[in-house]
Amino acid sequence: MSHHTWLFPFFFPFFYYSVLFFLMTQSLTLSSRMPSNSRSSCLYFPSAGITVDGSTVYAESVILTTGTFLRGMIIIGLEMHPAGRLGDQPSVGLAQTLEKLGFVVGRLKTGTPPRIAKDTINFSILNKHTPDDPSRPFSFVNETVWIKPEDQLPCYLTYTNPRVDEIILENLHLNSHVKETTRGPRYCPSIESKVLRFPNRVHQVWLEPEGMDSDLIYPQGLSVTLPAELQERMITCIKGLEKAKMIHPGYGVQYDYLDPRQITPSLETHLVQRLFFAGQINGTTGYEEAAAQGVIAGINASLRVSGKSPFVVSRTEGYIGVLIDDLTTLGTNEPYRMFTSRVEFRLSLRPDNADSRLTFRGHKEAGCVSQERYERASWMKSSLEEGISVLKSIEFSSSKWKKLIPQVSISVKKSLPVSALDLLRYEEVDMELLASAVPEPLKKYTRCKELAERLKIEATYESVLYYQLQEIKEVQRDEALQLPKDLDYLTIKDVSLSSEVREKLHFSRPQTIGAASRIPGVTPAAIVNLLRFVKTTQQRQATVNKMPQAEQYLLDTDRLQEL
Repeated sequence: MSHHTWLFPFFFPFFYYSVLFFLMTQSLTLSSRMPSNSRSSCLYFPSAGITVDGSTVYAESVILTTGTFLRGMIIIGLEMHPAGRLGDQPSVGLAQTLEKLGFVVGRLKTGTPPRIAKDTINFSILNKHTPDDPSRPFSFVNETVWIKPEDQLPCYLTYTNPRVDEIILENLHLNSHVKETTRGPRYCPSIESKVLRFPNRVHQVWLEPEGMDSDLIYPQGLSVTLPAELQERMITCIKGLEKAKMIHPGYGVQYDYLDPRQITPSLETHLVQRLFFAGQINGTTGYEEAAAQGVIAGINASLRVSGKSPFVVSRTEGYIGVLIDDLTTLGTNEPYRMFTSRVEFRLSLRPDNADSRLTFRGHKEAGCVSQERYERASWMKSSLEEGISVLKSIEFSSSKWKKLIPQVSISVKKSLPVSALDLLRYEEVDMELLASAVPEPLKKYTRCKELAERLKIEATYESVLYYQLQEIKEVQRDEALQLPKDLDYLTIKDVSLSSEVREKLHFSRPQTIGAASRIPGVTPAAIVNLLRFVKTTQQRQATVNKMPQAEQYLLDTDRLQEL
């Protein structure tokens, strides 16, 4: 990665609130200059950041990961004071600079629960939940996690009760955060919102340790903005927390975000070249959502400095692609969170096959994959292909399979031969069972547990995945139809578009026909007209490219005279 780039790829989610700390906590002005090769319609890219103390930071690419610090305001009860989080000043100067540059700014809110002293909680009467045993690592390179199951910390589950509801409902007049019209997270609301939205119900409260060596407990599900003394009363009404001591009160945070339709799928802004946004500044909420954007912004900021093509993940390749496509085409007016339900091709975008979907692209195009990881993914890819081929080649009659594996619920009336891959689709059959019936050549595919599991998954979904692959190819054809980056939707005359559609396309600036089709308000008729325009333009350009140089010069002269 280039040393010219401010690169913070969020490889660990907790970096979310800490990276680029000086940007979040100090005023900053972006100095800029016009690149010599830029079009007249382009704005500038930042070359220097000036902090509140007068220091100047130079960079050829800049990533802003401001979290909740852009004009952040903390709220506890009726009290409000400027802060990005408790104890840290907000970034007001940076927010003003971005606004002056012409970015469309919105306002969102979120909250955090109080922190409780661990040694004041009666865990003995609560439901204990232990970690996975064995734990599964996120990385494809690691076979185990770094910590033993017995050394991991448990979480405990408790519940709210009618007394909690009473305290909240009796004191709504002391809670300005709940009254605000600013949108908050829909899927992890405050306890006040849950009591108002779902009356007469109990709500889960997960007691989570803040860290291996921390004395604090994070009561997940108890985000609250009541005055501190009322928070303490509420906490002690909950089972197991009767004698709990609150160390820090919960609070709400309101902050600025920038409409994400102002960024490209590489997370570079349309308005300012070489300026990238990642995390809550784009309207998202959640650690994983921020981590995903940080990786993509970091990769592309470096590629931009190196003069290489951007690295873009499509909706058909990963959840990162779905998240960024949703943001850049649809925008958001509430904190955006990623869900499996947002994905069209969930069977193809599975945790087990993430390496085969993205590792090879990351190695070849982005340079962010180590040789060790690349070789591991290559071995797994070739082993899977070989294993599936071998499983397909082993065929017996259903009656013979029944003799070899009596516990399988296969019908002996089947007349056609049944392959080992077909048999692996049965719920009770796995690679170990198959290899015990046909040791040669299947035994070697059981030596690696991950390979054996992935062969089982591939067999289970093979028939469905075939049809989904056809649908993916259709989407990819639309995504392959690139729209010209310099297309002026407001003035172009060669395509029939309504004023409303022109405005929406001008604001979002989709890069493909597929992305344009997902923008609300862009009609199917407009897409057809755009498609016709793109194809005509491509054909015209192909014809021009075949012309002798002299004829191209005359054609260009004629066009200039028309202007």
